[in-house]
Amino acid sequence: MRSVRARAAIGATLVVAVALVAAGLAVLLVLRANLIDQADLQAEVAAREVAGQLATGTPYDELELDDEEDHPVQVTDEEGRAVVVSKDLRAITGTGTSGVTPAPSASAGASPSPGDGDDDDADDDGDGSRPGRGEVSSDDPDFSDGTATVDGTTADYRFAAVEATTPDGVTLTVYAGAPLAAEQEAVNTVRGAMLTGLPLLLVVVAGVTWLVTRRALRPVEGIRREMAAITASEDLARRVPEPGSRDEIAALARTTNETLTVLEASVERQRRFVADASHELRSPIASLRTQLEVAEAHPELLDLPGAVADTVRLQVLAADLLLLARLDAGEKPGSATVELGALVREEVSQRTGDRIAVSVEVPQGCAFEVNGSRGQLSRVIGNLLDNAQRHAEGSVAVSVAADGRGVRVEVRDDGAGVPEDERERIFERFVRLDDARSRDDGGAGLGLAIARDVASRHGGTLTVDRVAEGGAAFRLWLPRSA
Repeated sequence: MRSVRARAAIGATLVVAVALVAAGLAVLLVLRANLIDQADLQAEVAAREVAGQLATGTPYDELELDDEEDHPVQVTDEEGRAVVVSKDLRAITGTGTSGVTPAPSASAGASPSPGDGDDDDADDDGDGSRPGRGEVSSDDPDFSDGTATVDGTTADYRFAAVEATTPDGVTLTVYAGAPLAAEQEAVNTVRGAMLTGLPLLLVVVAGVTWLVTRRALRPVEGIRREMAAITASEDLARRVPEPGSRDEIAALARTTNETLTVLEASVERQRRFVADASHELRSPIASLRTQLEVAEAHPELLDLPGAVADTVRLQVLAADLLLLARLDAGEKPGSATVELGALVREEVSQRTGDRIAVSVEVPQGCAFEVNGSRGQLSRVIGNLLDNAQRHAEGSVAVSVAADGRGVRVEVRDDGAGVPEDERERIFERFVRLDDARSRDDGGAGLGLAIARDVASRHGGTLTVDRVAEGGAAFRLWLPRSA
């Protein structure tokens, strides 16, 4: 039962079994109803034939009871006594009366005519003719199930009861039966065929389902084996086989390969990150250690400002690495409301030591509110301004404006700008376009990477373009607060 093939085969077999049983019962019920309707029709026809003879005044001993074996007949009076029965009928049930022996005055072959009186003149209307005609009830007959013993053989019958009135006004009830042997034989034959064929059909369904499911799941087994091999070898460059079909399994294989691609890129990025971080940390730590060792041997040669600068640089780098680690771990930016115009003014006002004064363009009377982390957004604006200060020749400007359903913060400088083929690469970690720039001036190459990651976590974007008068324009777009 742990196998998908087994569960699919059992499930399909159960569903088919329930459907076939329900359909078989319906077929049997419909077949039986149709056959009983036919028996009812035959019994009604036989009963009405006898009732018609009684209504015309036919004497009891002259009644034509055809096919007595197939259609046994019993006629009863108003008191429920049998007055006429078929010749070979020995016992009957289901008609409301159990007697099959006519009253002595009405025995077969010696019974008087319906309407015989005490004198001979009762049969004539004065001219030797029979009395007037009786009638047969036009109401639907009553049907019942019962048995009859005819010529020593007992069988099941369907009886129809039809009332008839003789010319003398005597009401009689005619019971005529139709055999149910054909109905029972047909139902038993169909039921037997179903009971015989159902197990065979279920075996076929189970086998076909097993084979089809096995064939359908064969690519899944290939995917599982390859994934197990990738896990054992830790080689994320490998890919699972993709079947040529366009079904769900092919989609699963493609998605798995896409996941492996992303995972490989993530692992490779993490490896580069660790290697670059180690390289970046090595320089300030080595420099600080050297200065401390020199100061220990020669206190008069201690370069205290240099040691402080290396410590600050190490502290900033550690903070950047910690922030990137939190972003990679999926840290949520929060849902506080931040007014970007006020945040930009506040950030610029604190930058008293900048080489170039920053020009701020924020429309008055407008609210530029977004949801997110105030600290992280302040870090983004600070990183963009730091980058502009490094590359600007004489001017740095920052502006805030509405942009569709969001807010756009643009930081411009009049430097050399960013080459078009490098405008995506500069957002990678530890990337510095000017390799000749010193590490102290150029930073570790994490500022723009942090800025884009934070923008992405806030549902926004960060891009770079070239302004008409030269230089670079970094555009931060964030969705407005609801």
